[in-house]
Amino acid sequence: MSAHDKKLAYVEQVGLYFEGVGLTRVAGRVIGWLLVCDPPHQQQAELVEALGASKSSISVALKDLTGLYLVERFSRPGDRRTYYRTAKDMWSRSFRARMHQLAELRQLAERGLSLLDGEAEVDRKRLLFMRDMNAFMEERFPALLDEWDAIKTAKGYDEL
Repeated sequence: MSAHDKKLAYVEQVGLYFEGVGLTRVAGRVIGWLLVCDPPHQQQAELVEALGASKSSISVALKDLTGLYLVERFSRPGDRRTYYRTAKDMWSRSFRARMHQLAELRQLAERGLSLLDGEAEVDRKRLLFMRDMNAFMEERFPALLDEWDAIKTAKGYDEL
C-alpha cells in the first residue's frame, strides 16, 4: 500500500469516527485530510479532488467545520484564493466550547429531580447520578484544560 493510500485509509477512519459523534462522514474526512496533507492547508477544489467528494458536500462540510471552530478559513496577502486548515488548538477549543453542555445536563437533572421531589431515593438515583457527575465535571474540567494548556505550551504545540 502506497503512502498516499495509507493516508486515505486514515482519512476514512477519521471520517467514520466523526460520523459516529454526529458530524457527517465527509466533514470527518475533511478533518482527517487536513491533519495529514502536505501542505497543511488546502483550497476547496483540492479537498474535492483529494477526497473524491462532490463540491457541494465539501462546501457544506467546510461551513459546518468552520462554524464548530474545527477548521479555519484564511487567505494570504496578495492571493485571492481561500484556504482551509485545521483550526489552531482545535481540540482544546472544541472541548472548551462544549463545557456549557455539562452545565445544561446538570440543570436538566436538577429539573428532573424537582419533578421527583419527595419520591424514594431509589427512584431519583439515575437523576442524582446525572447531576452529580456533570457537576463534578463542570467543576474539575476547566482545571484539567488549564493544565493541558501548560503542557501544550511546554511542548511547543502553541506554534502549530
